[in-house]
Amino acid sequence: MMQVDLNADLGESYGQFVVGDDEKLMQVVTSANVACGFHAGDYMTIPKSIQLAKEAGVAIGAHPGYPDLQGFGRRLVSMSDEEIYQMVVYQIGVLQTFCHVEGVQLNHVKPHGALYNLAAKDRKVADAIVKAIVNVDERLVLYGLANGELIRAGRDVGLQVASEVFADRTYTSEGHLTPRSERDAILKDRNAIRNQVFEMVLEGKVTTSNGNQIDIEADTVCFHGDGESAYEHVKHIRESLEYKGIQVIALSR
Repeated sequence: MMQVDLNADLGESYGQFVVGDDEKLMQVVTSANVACGFHAGDYMTIPKSIQLAKEAGVAIGAHPGYPDLQGFGRRLVSMSDEEIYQMVVYQIGVLQTFCHVEGVQLNHVKPHGALYNLAAKDRKVADAIVKAIVNVDERLVLYGLANGELIRAGRDVGLQVASEVFADRTYTSEGHLTPRSERDAILKDRNAIRNQVFEMVLEGKVTTSNGNQIDIEADTVCFHGDGESAYEHVKHIRESLEYKGIQVIALSR
């Protein structure tokens, strides 16, 4: 039976700021990438997110990003490879400790935003992130952009990797995500999102912004927890996939 994981970036509220509807999303995703306090999240949001995931039977991942609350981690921050390595170790450690307190296992690591996109293109950055994962816990699953450098770096050292595709983002002809600053970077129509997910999961291809098809591997499909109508989109996609006979299940380590 064909299988696929559905993940969402969650735990991104902090202080008095509420981002997304985590309680509802936990009922329809199979994996949750929990912000580690740098681009979003805090010491109150993290344990709450882990508790919600535990109750829903959702796999928990660390979602490390740049120290950029104001820009939500979507801006590049100039950092050395060593700084990136130590920063990712720090953030994985935070999630791992909170998981230990709650009596659950940390399952995976998925970088966030600008760090994620840079690691998909820059092998040195990818290697720094992979080194951090290996040194903290080599059993953790690495989530990265399908066909990107991060996935290649993880495979090269023997990590279990999950090639990630995006339900609501368009793709360039090179297989990268269309920058958010460009028009039509984000899909909002439910049918367009469903059609793209079906194409990626069932056919192993995606239609790029210039109309060409490229090959793509879809182990896990990402939905943005802060996106408009995120819960409705995930629920619709999950029901549509299951109707097609596809098992929606977390990728366990």
